[in-house]
Amino acid sequence: MTKVELIDRISFETGFAKSDAASALDATLAVVKDALTDGQKVTLVGFGTFSVFERKARKGRNPRTGEEIEIPAAKVPKFTAGKTLKEAVR
Repeated sequence: MTKVELIDRISFETGFAKSDAASALDATLAVVKDALTDGQKVTLVGFGTFSVFERKARKGRNPRTGEEIEIPAAKVPKFTAGKTLKEAVR
């Protein structure tokens, strides 16, 4: 599902105009992004939790040359599905 399809579905389910649904989705995504940038978790009960995971530095290999390289530590976004979402997907 693309963002446009998601906006169409939100508009259909809520009765909002597509522009209002797009604004609501954009605002939601911006708030989640800002919270993660600040190091906070975003928990949507029954859906899941967005958080920031700190990946340690590690060694890897360049696939072209086989040369060993150092991959630096990084912070990456992580999503953990909630129980209700897991059960719905099964």
